[in-house]
Amino acid sequence: MATKPAFAPNAQIEHPKFGLGSVLSCTEEYVVIKFDEHGEKKFVLSIVMPNLKKSDRTPPVEKRRASKKKAAPAAPAVAAS
Repeated sequence: MATKPAFAPNAQIEHPKFGLGSVLSCTEEYVVIKFDEHGEKKFVLSIVMPNLKKSDRTPPVEKRRASKKKAAPAAPAVAAS
């Protein structure tokens, strides 16, 4: 029987070194967290568990890059007759 992961996806946590972050995935062995200032980090759950605190903050809104519009292909040059 599988046990319930320690953290649900998108749970907000705080780490003493890396600060605030969102849980991306959590298994019985590992937790992957995307920190606001330090990017994604993967931890051995049994080692990092004592250092993590659940946070009641709302998840940050993902910043999206401005998409560049693709330039229309140039029309082939027509030779004048």
